[in-house]
Amino acid sequence: MAPFTILLVEDDVDVREALADALGDKGYLVECASDGEHALHLLRTGALPGLILLDLMMPRMNGTEFRMAQREDPALADLPVVLLSADARIEEMARALKVQGAVRKPIDLDQLCGLIERIRGAVSKTSA
Repeated sequence: MAPFTILLVEDDVDVREALADALGDKGYLVECASDGEHALHLLRTGALPGLILLDLMMPRMNGTEFRMAQREDPALADLPVVLLSADARIEEMARALKVQGAVRKPIDLDQLCGLIERIRGAVSKTSA
C-alpha cells in the first residue's frame, strides 16, 4: 500500500519540521507549506494529498482564507482538512469551516495519528 500523503500547512518552522519528522516516522509522506498561498500553489501544481493539516494563524494567507479558497476550487474542495491551532475555540472554528477535525496545540501526536487514520479509512472507502 502506498504511503498516505499529508500536506502540512504551518508557518512556524520549528513546529513544521518537528511535526513533519514525527509523521514521517509514523510512515506518512509529508509535504510542507509555509502559509495558505504556498499551500494553494502546491495543490494546484502537484499531486493532491489525502489530507491537509492546516494551521489557522499564518501570514499572507491564514487558515480561514485558505479554506475559503480551497472550497471555491472544484479540484480541491473535497480534500479533507484538519485544523491545528492553540485557539480555545478550535472546535467552533472547525464546524464553521466545515473541516473533518481539529487538534489543539500543543499537538498530541497519538490523538492526531488516530484522527489521520480515521480520515484515511474514510477516504479509502470512498475511493474504492
